[in-house]
Amino acid sequence: MARTLDVYVGDDIAGQLVQDDGGQMLFTYAEGWLKRQGSVPLSQSLPLRPEPFKGKECRGFFGGILPEQEKREIIARNLGISAHNDYAMLERIGGECAGAVTFVPAGGAPPEKNYDYRKLTDAELADILRELPKRPLLAGDKGIRLSLAGAQDKVAVRIEGGEVSVPLGGAPSTHILKPAVERFEGVVFNEALCMKLSAAAGLPAAAVEIRTVDGIDFLVVERYDRLHGKSADGKPTLGRLHQEDFCQALGFVSEMKYQVEGGPSLKQCFGLLRDVSSTPVIDLARLVDAVIFNYLVGNNDAHGKNYSLLYKPFEKGGRETRFSPLYDIVSTVYYPDLSRDMAMKIGKEYSSERITAKDFEQLAEEAGLGKPLVRRRVPELANTVIQSLTKVQIVNVTAEKVAALIRERCEKARSFA
Repeated sequence: MARTLDVYVGDDIAGQLVQDDGGQMLFTYAEGWLKRQGSVPLSQSLPLRPEPFKGKECRGFFGGILPEQEKREIIARNLGISAHNDYAMLERIGGECAGAVTFVPAGGAPPEKNYDYRKLTDAELADILRELPKRPLLAGDKGIRLSLAGAQDKVAVRIEGGEVSVPLGGAPSTHILKPAVERFEGVVFNEALCMKLSAAAGLPAAAVEIRTVDGIDFLVVERYDRLHGKSADGKPTLGRLHQEDFCQALGFVSEMKYQVEGGPSLKQCFGLLRDVSSTPVIDLARLVDAVIFNYLVGNNDAHGKNYSLLYKPFEKGGRETRFSPLYDIVSTVYYPDLSRDMAMKIGKEYSSERITAKDFEQLAEEAGLGKPLVRRRVPELANTVIQSLTKVQIVNVTAEKVAALIRERCEKARSFA
């Protein structure tokens, strides 16, 4: 029997996601959404049209909202559904997602404005962080419908006035918590260093901090796709900004996020920004810096799902489209067990160890940018990163080692001038 989910963007129904009698997924824009003044597509890969989008056309966007790999398998087992059934998973956990989308059973009550949260004690928070490997995203817990893409343990929470709460139903979160991973020594400190270093070097990036509860280190990442405000009586309010990652925008399913497996290339990423950004000159330069920075710190896992578009609506309809702040930056070369190849090649090279100035010149050519400009930017940013390392507090042995590795890589990149 066919089933339907209403797909909300904020307070409005953008369309319906249907699983037909054969188990296939279809998406159709709502008539009201298509006719509204200044209407915009849900995704760059789902242009406005009255005809339905079949599964292959819409899975890149909708499947890209969901967790990946082992986490997806565990969630499916905990919920008693198939790991390959995107529709069923969105039905169960698609309340609080990345961006502004929320999924509600057709005809059901729209997302509530009187959001509900469950406050956590330190002991309860520690228990949740310990349980995440067995219960990713708290899937199956009563009243919780959270979905975040990726394969790492994480959970979305609201932090207000020092209190940490779990969102219930479709309530929005403000932060993402990422606990330590036993397999990767000091990864919390590694990511915190890389993220703070990117901000210190002048690259827009999500704000992060390290916290500890009951001996558990975890990273707190502030969400850039949430809007903070105040009501008429002075109480804090919280809204959502829509966003999508580059895989979603280009129509790639999450399983194909790596270029070597058929996923997006840097050429396609630059082409996307050139086509859709409201300020392409600024955003193309920001993407160049992001690519160079990931190379300098040794983040080989900078794939199409780790770059995003952020949408800010205009009051009279339409929206501003910008390259989002950076997130999920880790010096993966610090861990010898991880791949030495980059998720997207620069020039002709996948290996960051073999990159030369000519590869950045080829990247510039593919991106439609000036070769001298991109080539000069590599040593310029390398110098900036070296200087910025003195501004970032190093609080852990792993962070010290990662900082030394980054400095060494930057010294090498200085020769590209």
